[in-house]
Amino acid sequence: MSRTTFWDIIIRTLEAVKVPLTPQEIWKKANELNLMGDFTTTGKTPEASIAARCYTNIIDNGDNSELVKASVKPTKFTLRKFGKTVTPVAVKEAKTPAVKFQERDLHPLLVAYAYANSHFKARVKTIFHEVSSKKQKGHNKWLHPDLVGVQFPFDEYEQETLEMQDHLSVSSIKLFSFEMKVDLTFSNLRECFFQAVSNSSWANEGYLVALHIDEDADFRDEIRRLNNAFGIGIIQLDSENVAESQILFPAKASTDIDWDTVNRLCTENSNFSEFLKLISEDCKLGKVKSNYDEVIKPEALETYVNNKKIK
Repeated sequence: MSRTTFWDIIIRTLEAVKVPLTPQEIWKKANELNLMGDFTTTGKTPEASIAARCYTNIIDNGDNSELVKASVKPTKFTLRKFGKTVTPVAVKEAKTPAVKFQERDLHPLLVAYAYANSHFKARVKTIFHEVSSKKQKGHNKWLHPDLVGVQFPFDEYEQETLEMQDHLSVSSIKLFSFEMKVDLTFSNLRECFFQAVSNSSWANEGYLVALHIDEDADFRDEIRRLNNAFGIGIIQLDSENVAESQILFPAKASTDIDWDTVNRLCTENSNFSEFLKLISEDCKLGKVKSNYDEVIKPEALETYVNNKKIK
């Protein structure tokens, strides 16, 4: 007897609920309704595997496909025999647990990831919006990123190279800007993305960071389009293994710093001013000695994530 496959799960679940579902909902309902059988997987994103099989069935079989797309944004699938509109049956919805942690609780995860990741190798500092200058409503809206980072060349280049850069008045220091969110979905994508566009224009690279990012294929296509148009990168944090967090879409790197915006940030926010002072001090020393946000070691970070109930 053959083992249960992803395709079996898709068909069983859509047969059982008789309503269109997203790939995420198919996986969730299959577990809720005990339709998994002897299925096992080591993959971390079974929803993506389900989505791939749904799309493949439709593309490969055309009008003879077993599945059809019932909606877009979000993309939902149903069995062709049910049609795109069907009468729902009563299925008990599982209650989504309330988020216990706060957005700012995710900062240590990004700090640890950016410190160890080979692309960034960055020291990161949180920018507290509440310490910004109080002015008329809207004056500082979307001005401050949640976190800023700096990559120094001290460990990359020999002293002679660094000295030559100094003589030529060039620098290989890179500045990063990070906007943090817990969730990223169709409902908040544009607001979050253009917030990141607004507060990251000064940096070499700007990123929108989230713990949960919708796996829907149309949603990912929309992110890709915005990324191509505006250059903001997307990072998905992995709370179970922070080192396995991913740059889903790389930022478009700029070789120029917007110094007018940097100066305004320095004027408006004491945390950002302190960040620049730390960089200056380390550049004078030729080594990193300043206190940026603490980089929590992996074992302690796991405890932190569990205590904060981040998942």
